Amino acid sequence: MRQIFLDTETTGLSPDSGDRIVEIGCVEMVNRRLTGNNRHFYLNPERKNNEEAVRVHGLTDEFLADKPLFSAVADDLITYWAGAEIIIHNAAFDVGFLDAEFRRIGKPLFHAHVASVTDSLLMARDMFPGKSNSLDALCKRLEVDNSSRTLHGALLDAELLAEVYIRMTRGQGSLVIDASEGGDGPTLELGSQDLSSFALPLVAVADAELAAHAQVMKSIDKTGEVLALWEKAMA
Repeated sequence: MRQIFLDTETTGLSPDSGDRIVEIGCVEMVNRRLTGNNRHFYLNPERKNNEEAVRVHGLTDEFLADKPLFSAVADDLITYWAGAEIIIHNAAFDVGFLDAEFRRIGKPLFHAHVASVTDSLLMARDMFPGKSNSLDALCKRLEVDNSSRTLHGALLDAELLAEVYIRMTRGQGSLVIDASEGGDGPTLELGSQDLSSFALPLVAVADAELAAHAQVMKSIDKTGEVLALWEKAMA
């Protein structure tokens, strides 16, 4: 299973108002192992940052002025995302911005380029109802070290999200849940266990214990049939 954790930073909060993406970070995981095959781009948004946004991510207009446009990295990202499940914290926000960027360059919207999208914020709300489920709150709750997160950064946040997701889904590989149609309900299939390597102790029974057992059997076995079977088995 190939999964990609994705995060963006933007010039503001509303793509409908013309806000743009200034940073994209992606972290790849295959079969629950982080591969290091990541993607990270700073982007020239072709407009000024909102001051509040700069306070969040620290990416100034001057810093972004010589960075590539989204159109220059779009094909690389499309190839990278192909066939993967994309995991995003508060997916509606990031997907809204990505869709706006794809519209500007005349390409299909984000969902057309990926296998599926999973919103880890919705997962967290199901797991921890009534609690704060921001990325920082989840890091604290699940003991993920986010001490380096003084500012929001797309790649750093994608890396933290990957660690949070792994801990949120810990143990999912240990049981296979098979809800087949027509059955009586879900069944659990446990992996087979080879017991041949286990050395089981053989406990010897003392003569006094055998005699006491025989006495008890006589008191409850009026016909003697059960006792006869027991003596034959012990012979």
